[in-house]
Amino acid sequence: MAFRRRRPNRGAIVHDGVHRAIERNFGIREESVMTEIRPDMHINGVSSTPGGHYRSASIDGVIKVEGALQVDGLARMNGVVTVKGDLKAHELEGDGKFKVQGRLSAGTARINGLADVAGSVDGEHMILKGMLSVKGDCAVERFEAEGGFEVGGLLNAGTVDIRLYGRGKAREIGGESIRVRKMARSAWKKIWEWMFPKWNPEMEVDVIEGDDVDLENTIARVVRGNRVVLGPGCRIGRVEYGSELVRHPGAKANEEVKTGA
Repeated sequence: MAFRRRRPNRGAIVHDGVHRAIERNFGIREESVMTEIRPDMHINGVSSTPGGHYRSASIDGVIKVEGALQVDGLARMNGVVTVKGDLKAHELEGDGKFKVQGRLSAGTARINGLADVAGSVDGEHMILKGMLSVKGDCAVERFEAEGGFEVGGLLNAGTVDIRLYGRGKAREIGGESIRVRKMARSAWKKIWEWMFPKWNPEMEVDVIEGDDVDLENTIARVVRGNRVVLGPGCRIGRVEYGSELVRHPGAKANEEVKTGA
């Protein structure tokens, strides 16, 4: 069983634009290259600013961006930031709390804190330490989460590595390698339990499908994979596996079906 997943839309990831114009005069070929230089955005304090297209962005404080924001390089956000539109960046660093009232597209996104995305997420690498809420789908090459998250649609990645301090939830999860772990006690886990005392560290999902699936503390209706490991705390309706199924004594599966030859 080989999982066939949808690839992220790389066309949405922002890069520097280059325009080439070729002219011929009297048999001589002349080529010119024109690159538009974007301004940098620097804003701090308590303020609002219009959206736009920038080379880089540094946003610090309680800030509202009144429109879509596109950044060719690094977008750094610290504090409480709201983007009233789509956010596109080659690289994103978010510390604190930020909200995107549209779609988020980033080559690499590092989120430390709380992030809320009203649309979908796509890119190459998502690194989360905190809480992420996505109303639509999340499609990246690598998804690493330490904390909790909620994806309203499909979480689709080549590698999914989840370490739960709180609740994880998605309609479906698809990937080549999928790993879910309940984290041991630590200073960060104590802070998480203080912030969200009623949130148990468990994953809730309708369907999980991948090549190599290794789960703990997961509740799912269907799990499909070539190699499937059900660790402690798993409650699964139906498991379909191609080559191997390993089930911990503390895991429950109502139905186990071998699909490989």
